[in-house]
Amino acid sequence: MERILSGIKPTGKLTLGNYIGALKHFKDFQEQGEVYIFIADLHALTLPIDPSELRENSKDIACFYLASGLDPKKTTIFLQSDVSMHAELNAILQNYLYIGELKRMTQFKDKCSKMNDSAIGLGIFAYPSLMASDILLYDATKVPVGEDQVQHIELTRDLVNRFNHRYGEILTLPKAEVTKVGKRIMSLTDPTKKMSKSDPKGDIFLKDEESVIRKKIMSAKTDSGSEIYFDQENKPGISNLLTIYSAMKGIDLSLAVEHFKNYRYGDFKKEVADAVLEELLPFQKRYLEIKESGMYLEVLKAGAEKARTTAQVVLKRVKDAVGLLS
Repeated sequence: MERILSGIKPTGKLTLGNYIGALKHFKDFQEQGEVYIFIADLHALTLPIDPSELRENSKDIACFYLASGLDPKKTTIFLQSDVSMHAELNAILQNYLYIGELKRMTQFKDKCSKMNDSAIGLGIFAYPSLMASDILLYDATKVPVGEDQVQHIELTRDLVNRFNHRYGEILTLPKAEVTKVGKRIMSLTDPTKKMSKSDPKGDIFLKDEESVIRKKIMSAKTDSGSEIYFDQENKPGISNLLTIYSAMKGIDLSLAVEHFKNYRYGDFKKEVADAVLEELLPFQKRYLEIKESGMYLEVLKAGAEKARTTAQVVLKRVKDAVGLLS
């Protein structure tokens, strides 16, 4: 049986890109194996964040998980910080990753290029070590991730092979799974950049009101010409809207292109907005009901208890392997 693990970092407000790339698909994994979905709140500390914002974002993600169709009877939902084994395993495994490997990580280089050296915390540099610990702590075999995280999974696989070569078959080798449709949703104002929680005009946030969502889509940047077809290089705006439509409808991009081949841009955008709202409005209603009820708190508590039970087994296996008394 597959053991599937994924998580979302509670930094910034979640977007339609997060929904299409992750939340929309999480419930499908429940029929494929044993599922662990967590809120990566320790990872959120790698860059400055207001404590109240972190707490509120964490609550929102828990409610979003449940609103998206995750069933606590089928999926273990928990806060990363509620399971101390994440930090314990990280303290061990960071000794098996090399400085040169960490320096080559794309996300680390991207973040550092925007910061002064004096403001770069160790947590950003060592991010892949904690992410590897998150995965390996649950013997995960499948890890659903965005394209930008595939490099981290490959480094985790290198770590597993290195560790197991030295100590025997201790850690489970995971594989990344990237969503095929809608795997990369771009900004509506600049379709050459990923939708990334930081552009109030180009990002559709999951808590945006209906009128705001419709206005953002109707104002989305398109391209020269009047034809509607998929071409990321020459028609990035149209291609992004086609990707959003096909992802929300659960259809292949070719079907979306065929459907809109005789449309004008205005009518095309309106139907894309309709497709988004058709799914997001019921999702928002479920989110509000769950948050107002407070039931997500019990879900997180029960999930953490189960996660700790699983994680303790793996942690002991690692501690025994490296020679730590446990």
